Amino acid sequence: MNKRQRLLRPSLRDQFKYEVAEHLGLADDIALKGWADMPSRQLGRIGGTIGGNMVKVMIRQAEANLDAEPTSEGSDV
Repeated sequence: MNKRQRLLRPSLRDQFKYEVAEHLGLADDIALKGWADMPSRQLGRIGGTIGGNMVKVMIRQAEANLDAEPTSEGSDV
């Protein structure tokens, strides 16, 4: 598994793809045709949206994790 695939669980990544497809109005076509028979132009719209949003989501998660970690300020180490 490469680094990119480890960032989000596959189930979460798939859920995100379906949410973006729904937002772009492609969910009905995907339900009828399946992912494999969708034109690459339409699927590219999903990938572009996911790519931009996924980075924002990962940054928010990283910031939240940093905020939740106890700091070592003020300690005499």
